[in-house]
Amino acid sequence: MKLSARNQLNGKITGVELGAVMANVKIEITEPGVITAAITKESVEKLGLSEGDDVTAIIKSTEVIIGK
Repeated sequence: MKLSARNQLNGKITGVELGAVMANVKIEITEPGVITAAITKESVEKLGLSEGDDVTAIIKSTEVIIGK
């Protein structure tokens, strides 16, 4: 399946919790080994980012879509 969304992480479902209306699907992520973030130069400079730094990648989205 091809999607235009770039924040795609491959994984395997490890649990499904069904509610009355919603469901929680737990996905163990196996790929990608590297996430590429496109951020402004100003953000890099303000955070003082450089190779070797420990950071947290946070995917900003209003929803998660599952493809199979």
